[in-house]
Amino acid sequence: MKVEPCAIPGPLVIEPDVYGDDRGFFMESWNRAAFAAAGLDVDFVQDNHSRSQKGVLRGLHFQDPGAQGKLVRVVHGAVFDVAVDLRKGSPTFGKWVGVELSATNKRLFWVPRGFAHGFLTLEDGTDFLYKCDAPYAPQHEHTLAWDDPEIGIEWPLDGLSPILSGKDRDGQALADVTAFL
Repeated sequence: MKVEPCAIPGPLVIEPDVYGDDRGFFMESWNRAAFAAAGLDVDFVQDNHSRSQKGVLRGLHFQDPGAQGKLVRVVHGAVFDVAVDLRKGSPTFGKWVGVELSATNKRLFWVPRGFAHGFLTLEDGTDFLYKCDAPYAPQHEHTLAWDDPEIGIEWPLDGLSPILSGKDRDGQALADVTAFL
């Protein structure tokens, strides 16, 4: 597998080895030994799966306390996936990285603890899977505003308004978020 660092230290884009023929393909989406050898020695405790129509924006979510690292991927459709650095004292605090994940490119994205995470679905019926290294704790979940101009995420909305949940519509400004870790 190929592991590529991002412009911000911490998040990683992972391109698995994919073996295909006229029957289809095979790939390992998680192999503890291979990922540990690549620097990701993680104990996952929870797997999640969401399905969304085109234009749904989920996030930017983070837990504090109880921060989660997430290994994310798409098995049907496509997303623009984003991580925002919220690590206390980080020289890249408030900066973001984004990557397109799709069933076609089969990329995985590692979002470490200390980052807010969110994604915009680019196709109808997008299935998004993620492994977490800490359990979901709704009482500690927070939402960073997806459209905070201080962060300046360049979502590929093509002039459309995203479909948001209530909590995602009411996210906090970066200036009101307490850094953690």
